[in-house]
Amino acid sequence: MAVEVQSRWQGAWTLIRRHETKVRFLLAGALNTVFGLAAYPTFFFLLAPLKLPYMVVLGITQVICVAFSYLTNKFLVFRTAGNYLRESGKFVLFHLSYFLVNLVALPLLVEIVGMSPVWGQTLFAVAVIITSYFWHSNITFAPARTSEK
Repeated sequence: MAVEVQSRWQGAWTLIRRHETKVRFLLAGALNTVFGLAAYPTFFFLLAPLKLPYMVVLGITQVICVAFSYLTNKFLVFRTAGNYLRESGKFVLFHLSYFLVNLVALPLLVEIVGMSPVWGQTLFAVAVIITSYFWHSNITFAPARTSEK
């Protein structure tokens, strides 16, 4: 029995090690989600004395959340060194592109397909999560290619 349990743990550990970056991506995603969910209400109340419009607070929060997400992906998930401008530009490009697509997709899902806004946005968020792993692992944090002559 003890040997069987040990064998299962070794098998699980081997599987985790084989997919270590994906596991770290999921854990960082959970951290980013918690941070993102807490960020808007936190900044809304902290910035209340400034009497900023709620959409301005949303913009500030979005910038902070994308920066936080970039840092967690860079240092915790993909563990790259340097290349801050190249990587951050590609990271922001991904999130800005998806934000612009989201501005079109959500109304289509709600008005044309008939989904509730919550389900439509949840579906869209799942698409962002899945595609962001492939974008960031293959584009944003991929090693720079050297030109061969």
